[in-house]
Formats: sequence, structure tokens, C-alpha cells
Amino acid sequence: MLPAVGSFDELDLPKALLSLLARKGLTAPFPIQAATLPNSLAGRDVLGRGRTGSGKTLAFGLALLARTAGRRAEPNHPLALVLVPTRELAQQVTEALTPYAHAVRLRTATLVGGTPIRRQSWTLSRGAEIVVATPGRLKDLIQRGDCRLDQVGITVLDEADQMADMGFLPQVTEILDQVAEGGQTMLFSATLDRNVDRLVRRFLNDPVTHSVDPSAAAVSTMEHHVLQVHNSDKDATVAHIAARDGRVIMFTDTREGADRLVHLLLAQGVKAAALHGGKTQPERTHTLEQFRTGGVSALIATNVAARGIHVDGLDLVVNLDPPTDHKDYLHRGGRTARAGESGTVVTLVLPGQRRSAARLMTSAGITPVTTRVLAGGEDLARITGARVPTGVPVVVADPFAERPRRNAPGVRGRYGRPVPAGGGTRTASDRGERGSSARRRAPGRTTSAG
Repeated sequence: MLPAVGSFDELDLPKALLSLLARKGLTAPFPIQAATLPNSLAGRDVLGRGRTGSGKTLAFGLALLARTAGRRAEPNHPLALVLVPTRELAQQVTEALTPYAHAVRLRTATLVGGTPIRRQSWTLSRGAEIVVATPGRLKDLIQRGDCRLDQVGITVLDEADQMADMGFLPQVTEILDQVAEGGQTMLFSATLDRNVDRLVRRFLNDPVTHSVDPSAAAVSTMEHHVLQVHNSDKDATVAHIAARDGRVIMFTDTREGADRLVHLLLAQGVKAAALHGGKTQPERTHTLEQFRTGGVSALIATNVAARGIHVDGLDLVVNLDPPTDHKDYLHRGGRTARAGESGTVVTLVLPGQRRSAARLMTSAGITPVTTRVLAGGEDLARITGARVPTGVPVVVADPFAERPRRNAPGVRGRYGRPVPAGGGTRTASDRGERGSSARRRAPGRTTSAG
């Protein structure tokens, strides 16, 4: 195992990458980068454990790009693969790596559901050295004969624990069995439970291991609050928090719950929008851009946004209900306090949820500050920046409301909604990126699958 470095200049990176890092003001690597890059650049397998926002993307990305630089992919035969669980994370990884890929003249392709598969097939046919993909869409393209993995020499599994939670393990295993034998594998995960450990034992060879405890990191950079609310006051409390001066992500369990809350907030004067698996990919991309640029101040999201979304300067995350799994709590909270910044995570708890919330915090290694609050109260304002909504309804133009299907102008779907662009038969990854063994939901409870 090679020792950690103190600066990027100490690494054997192409000059173009070092120059770009310097122009971006990045001279000192984050701990997970400093520890793993010397080894990954030397071709070692890497096992990285750390919470989201710890710098994992550049930890694997710089090594992947440096070791691929100077090579050219044949059509439909990528040279490096990054597997991620959700479309949003795929886009985030692509956005983070694209400037560095351009610097060393490497082409990238992003393969996710919710967008026309033929366009992605065309991109692969022109040649792409680096592929960032969700398992469902990648499997579709492989089955169509549009992507072959026998020349992939570097494979990255990012957020491996969520891929396991979403039921992707059979697909991930099938994909990894197709990459070039003897290649390099890097796996990054916030937790290493039994399912992820099976992947590690099967596909990683004597990996360099670096671990940053996610709970310890979360405690050191975040404030954690449990706010006890009454059932009758919850909607008003949520509206006051959403009306704060600044952006906020609020997590809810269901698509219907997210949509209901958006309607409530818009009616009270809050610029709100929903993000969940029931939205098309263009809708999701547009909503995120609006949130980043200030067109939307309150993002109401299901777990589709718990991983893979990075918004600079986000200082508040609200769990509208306690999540059922402590890993979900940590990843939701990971939308704030990224890259060493501070942030606040608030969980609203009804009287009947107090016991389960206490168990959740214990499992997550969190000792929150517990406060009873009321809408309009001083404690709520002090902790979250809450204020009274204006009450002037917000009218939001829907840029997708009149968008016709490209291959059949004027065709509209059920209830007058536009048919998704691209036409053709919908693949499994268009219907959602759920893995084959994902657990079934109870009737009437709809959740997002990415």
C-alpha cells in the first residue's frame, strides 16, 4: 500500500489534469482522495467507505481518467465504466468528470433511463471511452447489442449499498462478469453490509481499503434536530419552514405526498417543486436546475434525491417523516454539509413517531437536539429560519405541459399528458430503475425508484 499524499502535485497525473485542478483552486486532496489515489493510479483495486460529499467522485475519477488517457475506444466498446444507482447520481458524476475528461481528450456517455435509448445507442456507436450508467439502462443496451464490456479495464461501483438496497445486485453481478478479466475495480459505499461484502469478496482483488465513518463525519459537520409537532399543526409548520429565506430540501416517502405538499406550498406563496420517480428525466433535470438557480426554493423529494444531488450552499435538509432506515437518514442529510461545510438536518416527529425516531437516531449514531415547536414559534424560526408564508399563490409555468411526442406530433397520453419523447417501446429502465429483486411495496404506497 502506497502512503497518502498531501497535494495533487505529488501524484502521477497527466499535466492537463494537474493544470485543471490548479485552475479550479484544488491543490490539497480530501482524505479519501489522498489515501486512495496513489494506489488506484498504480492499478490497485480500491474499497472506499465514506458518507456522500466526502470527495469520492474525484477519488475514483482522476485515477480512471489518468489511466485511460491516450487510448481510443472502438464503437460500442467503452474502456471504463462507472455504475451508479440513480439517474441523478449519473448526471452528477458526469458533470463532475466532464471537464477533466475534456482536458485529456476522452469522450463520455451517460446511460440512464427516462431518456431516449436510441440517442444513447448513437453516442456509443460514435465511440466513448468513459461510460457512466445505471444498471437497468446499461443492461438494456447490452441486450440490444449496442454496448459490449469486454474492453472495459476499469470499473467503478459508486454508492454500492444503495444499488444493493434497490435490488440491483443481480444486474450488477451480471455486468461485472462481462468486463475484461484482470481489470481494476473500485467500489465506494457508505456502508458495507452483507450484500455489498459479497461484491467485494467476488470482484475485488486485495483492495486498498479506506474508511471514513459516516456517522462520525455527520456528527462533526451537521446540527441534528428532532422537532416534535402536533398532527394538526404539521402542514403549517412545514409551510413556515419552506418559506424561509434560502433553499431547503424536504424528504417525503411517497410521490403522492410530494405532489400534495407542492400544491399546498404554491398556494401559500412558496416556490416549490417535486422531484420523484414519477417525473420524466427532462422534468427532473429541469426541476434540479431551477432549484440550483433559485427558481425553486423548496424541493420536495422522495429518496430519488437522497443520493446523487449536489447543490452548493444548501444548509438545511428536512425529513418530513423519520425515514425507516438509518442509512436513508445519513444519505438524506448528506445533501447538506458537503465537502466540509456545515449544515442542519431537521426531522419532524409526530407524537406516535417518537419511539421509532429515537431508535433511528441511535442506529445512525446521532444524538439530536429535541425541541417541541409550533408554526410561528421562536424555536422553529431559530432552528430552521422559518417565517410566515406570503399567502400570495405562486403560478409556475410547466415547460413540458404542451411538449408533443417527437415521432408522432400531437399525440397525447392518458389525461391529456404528453407522451414521453423518443417513441418506441419503453424499456425496463424507462419504467424505473428498480432492480429485479427490489422488495414489493404495500398496495397504495408508491415510492420512487429513480
